[in-house]
Amino acid sequence: MNRIVITFLAGLLCLAPLVVSAADPVQKSIAELYQEKEQLKGKQVKLQGKVVKVNNGIMNRNFIHLQDGTGKKGSNDITVTSQQTAHVGDEVTVVGTVTVDLDFGSGYVYPVIVEKATITKK
Repeated sequence: MNRIVITFLAGLLCLAPLVVSAADPVQKSIAELYQEKEQLKGKQVKLQGKVVKVNNGIMNRNFIHLQDGTGKKGSNDITVTSQQTAHVGDEVTVVGTVTVDLDFGSGYVYPVIVEKATITKK
């Protein structure tokens, strides 16, 4: 009986790294985020880029626009929402959850947006 328990626990320990890595955010470029938005929906992503626009205090969150030099017009700028903020020109890393086809109303529709992000300045 002890051998069965030990074997079972050993098996669980072998799987532990897989469980931890599954929760880690996936590093993506902004172009990749647009291309893979359906597969990334609801998942944590990590993006790096330059802040090009900031709107603070809208609907109890800050809206930060990032560009990283990838993508074409319409897929080269990602909007990120956060309780933190940044300044135009800052180089940042953000980690947040991908949401697809978000409609805030009044014409503010986002085909892809990264929400509840943490922001780290470089």
